[in-house]
Amino acid sequence: IDGAEDQYSVLIKFDTLSSTDSFYKHFNGKQFSSLEGDVSRIRFVEDVHYTQLIEHAHSSITSSAEQPTCPVCLERLDQDPGGILTTICNHSFHCSCISKWTDSSCPVCRYCQQQPEKSMCSVCGTSENLWICVICGNVGCGRYKGGHAIEHWKETEHCYSLELETQKVWDYAGDNYVHRLIQSKTDGKLVEYNCYGGHEADGICSICSGDAGMDEALLNSKVEAIVEEYNDLLTSQLDKQRNYYESLLSEVKEENEKEISAATSKSVSMMKLQKLQAKLDKCLEEKSFLDDINTNLVKNQEMWKERVRKVQEREQAALKLKDEKIEKLEAEV
Repeated sequence: IDGAEDQYSVLIKFDTLSSTDSFYKHFNGKQFSSLEGDVSRIRFVEDVHYTQLIEHAHSSITSSAEQPTCPVCLERLDQDPGGILTTICNHSFHCSCISKWTDSSCPVCRYCQQQPEKSMCSVCGTSENLWICVICGNVGCGRYKGGHAIEHWKETEHCYSLELETQKVWDYAGDNYVHRLIQSKTDGKLVEYNCYGGHEADGICSICSGDAGMDEALLNSKVEAIVEEYNDLLTSQLDKQRNYYESLLSEVKEENEKEISAATSKSVSMMKLQKLQAKLDKCLEEKSFLDDINTNLVKNQEMWKERVRKVQEREQAALKLKDEKIEKLEAEV
């Protein structure tokens, strides 16, 4: 389109207007892939005029298709002199682009070219006699190694565990195997682990020797019994899990109630302490006021004592003067 080699236009004709509107709503402005930022643009046209030959257009499309682009930088692969790298999943990249990819997987399809890590016990780290919990996926060692798988059952009550080596499922509550299908070592398909029914000494199964109708009826009854048993086991396990999580929720609720009561009592004690502190401050203010009054009274007492002393001195002087006058008058008389 307008000289761009990586953009194309497609002419689509629809039978009805509703299908046209539906196509427009679903695909207009939608990205072609998560690795590209370009989006599709849908336009309505009412007339088309051909401006070039079909052979020329076909040859240009073929030449552009023969030159793929790098999914990382979106440039043509023939423009990089550093070389081209093709992965096992048949995706090609520039060597300079793929060298910046720190992950070992393919940037397009995420195919990992490295082998997965070996499973280990989540507690002791051993890689022998491992069992994985089918409820939460916890990996632990068997009872003949470290016994961490059975400890996980005692802590969480997840009673079903799968042995990684033999793909057999063990029930800790019932203390027996409860699996029905295992993976065949020859072709990798799932096969039934054991055949229920009597086998005679010559190796011919008494159940399998019947006619086709009987075999189908027995097989259906077996499947129904297996489904019913599985549903019962699943129901019991879900009930145990519900009880377990309800106990956890009750413990959390009790802890929250204890924390709330402790916080309430602490707030009450803080309020009481604040009230007592306010009373103490008020008493201290009254005490300081009374101390000031006492100090002023003491000062006034000293002043009045001094005045009383002066008055007494004046009275004594007056009495003395009076006595002298009396003596003088007596002498004159």
